[in-house]
Amino acid sequence: MFVLLQPFCYNGTMNNLIKSKLELLPTSPGCYIHKDKNGTIIYVGKAKNLRNRVRSYFRGSHDTKTEALVSEIVDFEFIVTESNIEALLLEINLIKEKQAQVQYHAQG
Repeated sequence: MFVLLQPFCYNGTMNNLIKSKLELLPTSPGCYIHKDKNGTIIYVGKAKNLRNRVRSYFRGSHDTKTEALVSEIVDFEFIVTESNIEALLLEINLIKEKQAQVQYHAQG
């Protein structure tokens, strides 16, 4: 069972809106999709615990690569799954779908 929840914007500061949205994240397994200012998917990931994983991007220090990614995130969505296996399969499909979109646009 997939449940698509509404995206929200992250503007580089941890304001009350962001804090409240992060509080709504479930501890369930699932996938998350980070988007840039143009709404383009820049990262797809999976998590055993969506709350812990997604929050980790907006807290603490990161390596250079992750800091660069986080600086580009202005929106994200997440999809709750029933199990870690389902999250893994969903992640694979989301990545394939993203790659197909990138290839389509490159050919266009």
